[in-house]
Formats: sequence, structure tokens, C-alpha cells
Amino acid sequence: MEAVKDNTVVVIPSYNEARTIGSIVLNIVKMGLSVLVIDDGSIDNTERIALDNGAMVIRHRQNIGKGFSVREGIKYVLSKTNFEWMIIMDGDGQHRAEDIPGLMTETHHGEVDIVTGNRMLETKTMPSLRYVTNKFMSWVISGICRQSIPDTQCGYRLIRVCALKKLKLMSEKYDIESEMLLQAAESNMRIKSVPIQTIYGEEVSDIKPLRDTLKFCDLIFRHYFNRKNNLKMNLGDKK
Repeated sequence: MEAVKDNTVVVIPSYNEARTIGSIVLNIVKMGLSVLVIDDGSIDNTERIALDNGAMVIRHRQNIGKGFSVREGIKYVLSKTNFEWMIIMDGDGQHRAEDIPGLMTETHHGEVDIVTGNRMLETKTMPSLRYVTNKFMSWVISGICRQSIPDTQCGYRLIRVCALKKLKLMSEKYDIESEMLLQAAESNMRIKSVPIQTIYGEEVSDIKPLRDTLKFCDLIFRHYFNRKNNLKMNLGDKK
């Protein structure tokens, strides 16, 4: 079934986003969509503001990481709801609710399991180091996935809930984006991309290009060896 407002939930992992979370949640609720905020141990009023503007909230006692929060949101949606589609977006203002219809409309154009946002068509405001890092990571992951994914590091994406059941995500930090795409492609899922706004303001990002590039390389090696081991096991089962 195509993604529509009644069968779609928006999950927003957040950490100290009191400045922006209220308007984001309110805009999404006004569109008729349900919102689940994962408050990852914020020490500000993120939880209260999200609740006041119409979101459901799961709160962690301490900060664990975006990846863990995404996994927590997936677990809740799979076990506690009947939604058929799940949108993941950030709560810091870099993702705008106005781009949600574009993600959902892509599901009307044929079979698709994941629709990712693509910021790479307008990169004037993107920091140069972030641009180079993203281009490299997207090139590598697209090659492994054998699908063109121009912005693999974009956390703004729409996923078919039944497809989430096939993923065994382990990442606790920002490498969750890459891990999700690698596992999806391994399961022969169909991944498409749609343009979204590229927004970079004065906010301080938790993403560290050098550190996260090293984590990315570690993820790629682990994925390669896991796939190699799975292939050996499958061949062994056939003997």
C-alpha cells in the first residue's frame, strides 16, 4: 500500500532540541500525521515541548546515541502500532516537514521499500568537508548496494514497516544511516531518492567527519565479512 497520512508515523530522535522540536512536531501534526519523539536523555525541555505540541514521547534517562534512538523507535512501531510506513527525521531543524509529501508521493510511483532524502542537488550551504565526506561515502555505499543512492548520509527517509522486520540494526550512533541501506540492499529492497531542502544554520552538529569516516570504514569491513560468512554458511547448508 502507498504511504498516506493515516498509515504513516514520523519518528524523531532528539537530544536537547527544545529550540526547534515544538514547531517541527506541530507542523507535522497539522498535516494529519502521528509523531513519535525519542528523547535521548535531553537535559532541556525537549520532552515537555514535544508532548505539548502533540507528539508521543519515549524518553531515555541518559544520552545513548542517534542509532540507538532510531532502533528504539523501530521497535516501538513494530510492536505497539499498526502503521505501514515510518518516516525518520532529525529534530534540529535541518529537516523540514514540508518535504514529507515528496517522500510519500514517491511510493505512488511503483514498488519501493525505502525513500531517502537527497540534499546533493543544492549544496551551497553544505560545509565543504561534509560535502566531500558525503560524496565519498555515498559512492562507496551505492557501489556495494548496486543502486544509485546520491545522499546515503541523509537521515531523512521513509521506510516500509514490513521491511524493517528484515533488518538487524546494531549501530548506536550516526552510522545507522549507512547500516540500514547496506542491510536493505542485502535483502534486495528497492531504494529510491527524492530531493529535499539543504539546510545548515548555526547549530553545532554532533557529526565529526574524521571520526565518523573511520566508523564508516569499520562498518563496511564488518558488513563485508558478515556477508562472506553468511555466504559460507549458505553454501555449507546446501552440501
